[in-house]
Amino acid sequence: MRVKLEGVTLLASEVSVLAAFYRDVIGFQIAVEEEHYVELKNEGVRLAICSRSLMADNTQGHESYIQPHRGQAVELNFECDSPESVYELYEQFVAQGAAAVTGPTVKEWGHTTAFFADPEGNIHSLFAVNPVQV
Repeated sequence: MRVKLEGVTLLASEVSVLAAFYRDVIGFQIAVEEEHYVELKNEGVRLAICSRSLMADNTQGHESYIQPHRGQAVELNFECDSPESVYELYEQFVAQGAAAVTGPTVKEWGHTTAFFADPEGNIHSLFAVNPVQV
């Protein structure tokens, strides 16, 4: 028996703020919008944003949803068409409110990669596979 990753849910203290970031900065479309839950459309895996309080209710008050968030828990990786796109999108995202973490750099594993943070402090990457040099 196999399982397929269908979606990712980010937990948020401010669902509307985080949803607006992914809509306005990253370019996702909102499919479902409720006070404590927003589902976003894109061409990959379903991305949802859910309040900690709703997840606490859904899990009969599990302590991990009640305690304040501490540290990095998830990283989303956004693949770009080209290394040049990484530079362009990084500048665009930062200009629109993403927190700059690490600007685009060529990595030894063959990618151009940049890191930025969303309004909840989750650090994500933009990357592109570098063309093979012959």
